[in-house]
Amino acid sequence: MEWEPHARRLADGHLRPESPWWGPIASTPRHLFVPNWWERDTHGRAARNGPDDPEAWLKAAYRNQTLVTRIGTDHADHVEPGTVVPYGRWPTSSSTLPTLIATMYRHAMLGDRSRTLVTTGTGYGTALACRRLGDDFVMSVDIDPYLVEAAADRLASIGLHPRTAVCDITQTLPGDVDRIVSTVSVRPVPPSWLTALRPGGRLVTTITGTAMILVADKTPDGGARGFIASDQATFMRTRHGNDYDDASPAAEVWQAADEVGGTSVSRYPLTYVPDSWAVHATLELEAPGIEHRTEQHESGGRTVWMAHPDGSWARASTQKFRDLPTVHQGGPRRLWDLLTDVLDRLIIGGELPVNGARVTITPDGETTLSRGRWAVTL
Repeated sequence: MEWEPHARRLADGHLRPESPWWGPIASTPRHLFVPNWWERDTHGRAARNGPDDPEAWLKAAYRNQTLVTRIGTDHADHVEPGTVVPYGRWPTSSSTLPTLIATMYRHAMLGDRSRTLVTTGTGYGTALACRRLGDDFVMSVDIDPYLVEAAADRLASIGLHPRTAVCDITQTLPGDVDRIVSTVSVRPVPPSWLTALRPGGRLVTTITGTAMILVADKTPDGGARGFIASDQATFMRTRHGNDYDDASPAAEVWQAADEVGGTSVSRYPLTYVPDSWAVHATLELEAPGIEHRTEQHESGGRTVWMAHPDGSWARASTQKFRDLPTVHQGGPRRLWDLLTDVLDRLIIGGELPVNGARVTITPDGETTLSRGRWAVTL
């Protein structure tokens, strides 16, 4: 199957030839790492098999998109093509879109001899690192034994043999390295990463629930200092077993979110938090674990809901697009008031402090973000 022109077009479409990642993306057969995947369908995600439809396989593999390969405990490699998993279950592994992998590696500032630990997934990101650095400088880890085994086989099929290991990335890591690049999100930074990093080493990851890319360099005291990058990235959070413990921690609160509760009128237009990266990131840092839902009305109005596992909830509705919303809240905290505080700071300051925040990590992993008078410890 002639895949090379597709890989080159992918590289040409998103990178300049001078980029150190143009060559790896243009020369790596991504389709071999994703022979099966889950694709959005009318009623859920449907399992697709590449060899059954080579044209669709190449089209999917060489588009700059993330391909979900595992939902819950169901890997697309292990189900019948056409199997549909209803929406509501969380993806647990994927092949990250190629340019985002390149962005993470770019932030890591990989040198020619940087010993680098990466997360495995399908193995495609590992392959790009191997193309750039050479096998001997890459270690690839994942909590799922099948993912590690399958990735190692697919890497070997194109002549790549990095070191691989099955491990929980939040626990002890195998060996010491110059770079850690994690395409799963964490909160806070695991102290084991600081132990594994050599002096002056760099880690790049995302903070769970925020889409914030954290870049930090190891300091002489065993901690690390760095910054929040201007790019955003959303990765699956770490899991410590075969699946996440609970797909929706606030599930029992949603029924209460349709009650009357305390009533007020918001002083700001209706805000659906996930629509704004800075608002979402700030709220998630200060009040982690809030879930959000929205519904559009035929009249042009809208309702948004917020719910937290502690029993707090809020519901805000409008009848028309520009109306100020009527807000109902209940539970131990007033979630809409927390959101209003964030919006106050945005309006008064013109931006939120998550933009350009500095990062300080102590040797035991305590991670603090700060800018000016604002600070949050994860």
